[in-house]
Amino acid sequence: MFHPVQSKKLHQQVFEQIQQLIVDGELKSGDRLPSERDLCEILHVGRNSIREALRALEALGIIESHQGGGNYITSDIGSGLLEPLALNFRLHGGTFNDLWEVRRALENEAAILAAGRITAEQKTALQSLLDAFRQCDREAESVRLDKEFHLKIAECSGNVMLRTFLSAISSLLESAIQNGRKGIMRAFADRSELVAMHEAIGEAILNGDSRAASAAVEHHFQMILDNLSVR
Repeated sequence: MFHPVQSKKLHQQVFEQIQQLIVDGELKSGDRLPSERDLCEILHVGRNSIREALRALEALGIIESHQGGGNYITSDIGSGLLEPLALNFRLHGGTFNDLWEVRRALENEAAILAAGRITAEQKTALQSLLDAFRQCDREAESVRLDKEFHLKIAECSGNVMLRTFLSAISSLLESAIQNGRKGIMRAFADRSELVAMHEAIGEAILNGDSRAASAAVEHHFQMILDNLSVR
């Protein structure tokens, strides 16, 4: 699977080789990498080169180190997008509206695709999230269910990249709004209105109605924007 490295900048070669193994599907989420000693023997490089490559991979969110348990391919590689996105956002003077428009577009497309691609198993999971959100009366739990609901729709879209980008953009948007989703929850004096909007999106997707799903997402995001003090 691995092959010896025979050039300068050895840590970069190691870095690229592990990345390529992930792209080729030979390394998957949750897989444990060989130990540093084994990697040294397999790749014919020194321990310092291995450690530099591993540090770079960890900084990008591609691997995660478990204390005393080795290095693993992360279960959520998309989370590694957040830091470079956040840096680019701040360097170029990004605004709340920049983030909002991107998330709105991604959520809309996710709902449209999900309406046509959702599986029977995913329908059950989405309905369970809707039921739990409707019945929940605790703020922290409502925040968690809200996030899970939107990410589930992205998963139902069947588009891995869409889910990855939506997850990263959503996290960045939350960091730009004081209190994140809590602020959104509190923006609605009547929680039933927020519940109704989620139900409209969910039911449209469950019914396979992409047009209604898109309209429900647009209404949901416009209502949030109208009720938020951040612009």
